[in-house]
Amino acid sequence: MQQELEYIYAIYKAGSFSKAAEKLYITQPALSMSVKKIEASIGMALFDRSTRPVMLTEAGRIYVESIEKMLALEEDMTSRIHDIHELKTGSLCIGGSHYINAYILPEAMTRFSAKYPGVELELVEASSAELAEMLGERLIDLTFSCRDDIIAKFEHYPAFMDHVLLAVSSMREALPCALTADDVRAGKHLLPECPAISAEAMSGLEYIILSEGNNLHDRALQIFAEAGITPRTKLEISQLATSYHLARADFGAAFISDRMIEEGEEGLRFYKVDSAAAERKFYAVLPGREYTPKAVRAFIITHRNTYIFRSGR
Repeated sequence: MQQELEYIYAIYKAGSFSKAAEKLYITQPALSMSVKKIEASIGMALFDRSTRPVMLTEAGRIYVESIEKMLALEEDMTSRIHDIHELKTGSLCIGGSHYINAYILPEAMTRFSAKYPGVELELVEASSAELAEMLGERLIDLTFSCRDDIIAKFEHYPAFMDHVLLAVSSMREALPCALTADDVRAGKHLLPECPAISAEAMSGLEYIILSEGNNLHDRALQIFAEAGITPRTKLEISQLATSYHLARADFGAAFISDRMIEEGEEGLRFYKVDSAAAERKFYAVLPGREYTPKAVRAFIITHRNTYIFRSGR
């Protein structure tokens, strides 16, 4: 609040120029001079100095009413900022691919929402390239990526890992190195002694491959190249979840993430892939800025804690 308005309000509350001067730690002549300057600028007196205590004139009442509205707005602003600081209110816009939004975020979002119910969450679904563009324009607050080119462009923090497995319908004859869904959920595929599928066995399959622009498309091609295989591609599609269900129906084999596999899944068998490309490190990626909002930092912490409590993977 401007100093002159503070002076007027102090006189109104104290009912006296002298008492107001004491509370303001200034001399009474200095206080009187400041008020007279305001009165001269508007051409009207603010106080009736003939009364004890001094009373407001009509112009003075308008001033005081306006000052009280300003004080109320300042108090409201302070409270709202405090609430945001304490995450009682606010908003957080998260962007992700269908895989991230469907299989990675639900548990962390539920935990976050329970802890900070006043923070409004928004979830945006798009491709990695689109999400990077939205992040650069600050249309979203946070996304997740394992692409080196995207990670290098933005502020980033380690988030989680997943592992690429080969999924083949259980209607086909199983190889000795086949894993069940429960094996994967128990983390057996992460053990060094867990055998991986051979290149020869992989070469005899037809594949559902994710379309170009998807990270798993590039990794699948790298896995094939390392094994010296030219894949027999039966279908290219954009959604990882769709390839999962097509593989279950024995349309073809597919590369999927271990984090997609549900307990008790009987329609598929899974195979460890012996390739560095089968391990993906995802980062929480943020727009570059001097200050990271508390809601964003709190969600990253919530997400990390969610995966600390997950066993086996």
